[in-house]
Amino acid sequence: MSNIDYPFRFDGRGRTAETDSSGYIRDLIEQVLLTAPGERVMRPGFGSGVMQLVFAAASPEVAATTQFLVQGALQQWLSELITVEAVDVEARDSALLITVQYIENRSQQRGVAQINAPGGAI
Repeated sequence: MSNIDYPFRFDGRGRTAETDSSGYIRDLIEQVLLTAPGERVMRPGFGSGVMQLVFAAASPEVAATTQFLVQGALQQWLSELITVEAVDVEARDSALLITVQYIENRSQQRGVAQINAPGGAI
């Protein structure tokens, strides 16, 4: 089964780009993490709030808060699709590198998604 790729783009044939189920799951994780609550009109609670933490001073507390936010948001929005095994957060310059290790519920395949939350993207 093919799904529309995110971000939306056209492929080499001029058609809407598609992705497989693993790519689709990774795209969904990125959407949850990079969407700020209140950003979507019909789903004001959707998102994680991670982008607000990009500007906080790098510290163990910020990393722990980010891990908590990521874990909670993925559990809330994607628990039917994935089981989160681990979340690792690393502060790099003015960005957060978030690594999510998960298992796809349907296929039981393990996956890793790395999301770079850049500073100044709010």
